[in-house]
Amino acid sequence: MRWDNLKIDEAEGARLPGYRDPATVRRFDAPEALDMRFYEIHAKSALNRVPEASRMPFRWTINPYRGCSHACVYCLAGETPILLADGRTRPLAELRVGDEIYGTEQEGTYRRYVRTRVRAHWQTEKPACRVTLEDGTELVASGDHRFLTNRGWKHVQRSERGGAPRPYLTQTVSLLGPGRFAAPPEDTPEYRRGYLCGAVRGDAQEPEARGRAAAFLSSLGVEGGVGAALVGATARRAPGSLARAERVEALIAWPFEAGDDWRKGFLAGLFDADGSCGTEMLRIDNADPTILSWAEASLRSFGFACDLEPPDALGVRGIRVRGGLRAQLRFCHLTGPAVTAKWGLEGRAVKSNADLGVVAIEPLGAPQRLYDITTGTGDFIANGVVSHNCFARPTHTYLDFDAGRDFEREIVVKVNVPEVLRAELRRPSWKGEHIAMGTNTDPYQWVEGRYKLMPGIWEALRDFRNPCSVLTKSPLVLRDLPLLKEIAAVTDVSANLSVPTIDEKAWRATEPHTPHPRARLEAVAELNRNGIPTGILVAPLMPGINDDPRQVEEIIQTAIDAGATSIGGIGLHLRGEVRGVFMEWLRAYRPDLVERYEELYARGAYLQQPERDRIAHLLRRAGAPQVRPFRRDPADERPFDRAFRRAMGPRGRLERDPGLRRLGPPDAVQESLF
Repeated sequence: MRWDNLKIDEAEGARLPGYRDPATVRRFDAPEALDMRFYEIHAKSALNRVPEASRMPFRWTINPYRGCSHACVYCLAGETPILLADGRTRPLAELRVGDEIYGTEQEGTYRRYVRTRVRAHWQTEKPACRVTLEDGTELVASGDHRFLTNRGWKHVQRSERGGAPRPYLTQTVSLLGPGRFAAPPEDTPEYRRGYLCGAVRGDAQEPEARGRAAAFLSSLGVEGGVGAALVGATARRAPGSLARAERVEALIAWPFEAGDDWRKGFLAGLFDADGSCGTEMLRIDNADPTILSWAEASLRSFGFACDLEPPDALGVRGIRVRGGLRAQLRFCHLTGPAVTAKWGLEGRAVKSNADLGVVAIEPLGAPQRLYDITTGTGDFIANGVVSHNCFARPTHTYLDFDAGRDFEREIVVKVNVPEVLRAELRRPSWKGEHIAMGTNTDPYQWVEGRYKLMPGIWEALRDFRNPCSVLTKSPLVLRDLPLLKEIAAVTDVSANLSVPTIDEKAWRATEPHTPHPRARLEAVAELNRNGIPTGILVAPLMPGINDDPRQVEEIIQTAIDAGATSIGGIGLHLRGEVRGVFMEWLRAYRPDLVERYEELYARGAYLQQPERDRIAHLLRRAGAPQVRPFRRDPADERPFDRAFRRAMGPRGRLERDPGLRRLGPPDAVQESLF
């Protein structure tokens, strides 16, 4: 689009962690740039070295941008209660980085609850919807948000404004999770009296229970600690304790008519004293028939199903609360016990008898303030249902940006890359090795139309006659065709465009924000017509998704017609967090392939050798020219080619970026493209 007439807001100032100099922050008044910030930094280096162990056929690359604008934002209303690791809940807006909460992980055929931590927390303003479930649960979320259902992950709404097709909630699905959380009890004097009655009569010994009882006694005018609170002859004989004992007896007396607050407090105190909670049931044990009678009546008053067991040899009887995890969490949230160690959900299966069928999805109109978090598991439990969140992008989290939203909205721009590159190419130590671009973040993403960094990079490579190549998904590369021709006159230069599919439906489903695949193939033809050796990468090739021989043959034939000088295929790489992201996508879109992919990637991030051989055979069968990408002439053996062959085998890792000095644990090159 045109940028000439667009307003550039007044620059702000910021400082990126790990980078000494301040960054200039700009915003652009353009439709694509709404709610985005661009951090203009002065990089210390332009050339990034790829480790020798990498599988990539090059040793040097240039990344003028960090971050990408292709991701979605998943978010919920700030008051949504989130399940903490201690069994309690906290509103989403009040969570903080480092808080321990519950998420889920797939283990064999079951998804189970596991502890995880909040890694990032942010807010935004977006149009929202109200999702109503059969049990009365109401969830306010953006249309992009995803919930786990009995049919996989589904977005709240179908794609907006003609976006890619995606699974979305309908009234034919049910959400998964323990069910709606109960509201916590109010801290009233009646609740405190009820708690003291249960804790003192049950003789609570846990430190949390004794501490709460002592605080409640003090608030009700009784000092001296909970140890002296027990009534009876011993307490009355203690010097100066008669009045205190009488006061305690009055506080824990059975009420003539118990209200809800008293009953909630009584059940909490009695559970802290005599209760337990396991994978099978919640139970309260006591030998006093009066206490048991009050406990059973209180439980039934709140709708809990319970059974009174026969007495054992010591006369102790137990009250069992039926209903599984749903009832246990409801008891915890409704009554608010002090002892949290009894509420471990770790390893329990995500299954419930709650009525979580979708009843209605209602757009709420005006944008609302919404919140999201990133967790170690990629999900969390929001008001009783399993909720998806954004995954962290490694290169952004190590800049202290948050996980999902910042990666697409906080773009780091190395504005001085062309000048720094010239200085590095001028060094006596530089040996003129091949430089590949587009291997981490596409240098021709749409913001390149504003900053125009690539022309200066191409000019430097031309002036120093340095062999180079570019990999991109954008026909914007044609803008720089005159410079590419000038480079071709003095050294090797080549291009590759990533074209994983030309099927319209598949493209919209997997790459909705990228240029049309046929426009990329037209760019291939135009570059080749002008003497720039240009090929394609059918990448990533995903078994069972886009590796149908007929589809591959169509791509290759179209590429051959466009004059493609090389056609390569790269199997899907599932490294680090990318594995979790892809497998969740697979469970939502193609659950029939989950088991196959778990087998294919059981040994690591790469397809096993037989599958890689099958992909290579697939390309040969389709008639692809047998020329390696990134090279103009496969017979022209250069040092970096020999290094590549030596490096084949070990797992590839992403180069560290000296331009930002600290980009954290290296991850896969070509991650954003493949």
